[in-house]
Amino acid sequence: MDTIWLSISAGSGPEECARAAALTVRVLLRDLQSRPGNGIAVRLIETAPSRIPGNIRSALLALAGEDAAAYAASWTGVIQWIWKSAYRPGHRRKNWFVSVTPYRESLSGPAFSPADVRFETARSSGPGGQHVNKTETAVRAVHIPTGKSAAAREERSQMLNKRLALARLASAFAKEQAEAEKRSCSARRHNHWELERGNPIRVYDGETLRLLGEYVGTGSGGL
Repeated sequence: MDTIWLSISAGSGPEECARAAALTVRVLLRDLQSRPGNGIAVRLIETAPSRIPGNIRSALLALAGEDAAAYAASWTGVIQWIWKSAYRPGHRRKNWFVSVTPYRESLSGPAFSPADVRFETARSSGPGGQHVNKTETAVRAVHIPTGKSAAAREERSQMLNKRLALARLASAFAKEQAEAEKRSCSARRHNHWELERGNPIRVYDGETLRLLGEYVGTGSGGL
């Protein structure tokens, strides 16, 4: 069964966006939990913490199941959160943005073929305790014709890291192709990977925060 990885990122946004990223993960997980029997398995693989406890710069989730692709598509794009910042009293800005990007194993195209990829392994490093540096689980996928590469170390098995690295590499080729199409025809806005703040696919406000029991700005209610 194919795995789809979802990357949730606050980008270079301020701490409010890092809070929005943490809230986006919570909303997504809660949404899946509220749908018993949906056939979608989800794993929170990794989060990168931000300066304020409970906030995150990014997160990586893995989705698997018959409807995983459609569900991931419903989250792909920009998520907009609306609230008045409690971190900076008096600050006028109320809109905070998070990007959600999928990495799919099935991505391919005329410029990319998995048959042209060489895999290199190495010992994982970073968080993970006893699971780190014991076996060569980290993987780098190298596209032999171009030398382009992508790495993965987040999963605990070499097989899953190989699949994630391949998906990231394929996604990079797809992004490059989409950007080329965008340059050749400006009317076709065909870039899923950019943070397009003017066109969010989901918008959450204070009502969602109340449902989560969240008071943004205190640093409470982390993942």
